[in-house]
Amino acid sequence: MAILKNITIGQYIPGSSPIHQLDPRSKILGTLFLIIVLFLINTVVGYVLTAAFIFALIALSQLPVRFVLRGIKPLMVIITLTLLLNIFMTEGRVIFQFLFLSVTWEGLVRGAMMAVRLILLVLSTSILTLTTSPINLTDGLESLMKPGKKIGIPAHELAMMMTIALRFIPTLIEETEKIMKAQMARGADFESGNLFQRAKSLIPLLVPLFISAFRRADDLALAMEARAYRGGEGRTKYKELQFSWKDGVFVAFTLVFVVLVSIFF
Repeated sequence: MAILKNITIGQYIPGSSPIHQLDPRSKILGTLFLIIVLFLINTVVGYVLTAAFIFALIALSQLPVRFVLRGIKPLMVIITLTLLLNIFMTEGRVIFQFLFLSVTWEGLVRGAMMAVRLILLVLSTSILTLTTSPINLTDGLESLMKPGKKIGIPAHELAMMMTIALRFIPTLIEETEKIMKAQMARGADFESGNLFQRAKSLIPLLVPLFISAFRRADDLALAMEARAYRGGEGRTKYKELQFSWKDGVFVAFTLVFVVLVSIFF
């Protein structure tokens, strides 16, 4: 299915752009700041400024804009549903009414802002995963969560699980496409029918997909044991993370932007 090819979360595009060269910790912090500001702003100007900032980051990362925007397509159902629920479920000045359903001006504005918020969330997180390799992402997450070890938070294990989950998203998508093509060659039909019929036709995919996922997890566990992996204690890094002045400028600039937009918009 074409929708599977549009999922960009978990993919990494190598490059030498200014965003690629940043320390993963600064990119994680910058993404976290942007997520926070998206939940604080409630004006059109605030959303426009935040969108401009995110698209400026996409330009600096030298990523294909179409490729980044393609990650929104798989979430169009959720975005559309969010928009419709806010339009019909919010009380206010009625613009149009059909039977028991009424479209209000307040619902239209609120739904549009919620839809834009979801889109910008996907774009901001996509920049992080597309410009950071899984290994660097793991190291960055572990380093940021390291202070939590004092209260019993397993920083290394959590970072490893999160990164493996992100890394396996493209693998599972590729596996799903292979299974679908194999079943289509045997006469299965995944394209025709209404939404419920298409959803029902996907049920036979679940069993082989789960079996493949468990097999890959078992192979990964065996490979890690064969390489004497015993957790994060006592492990050294082949490449130590270096927080440069560029990272400090990026984090500071992002933080200042977030604070200003949150206060004034």
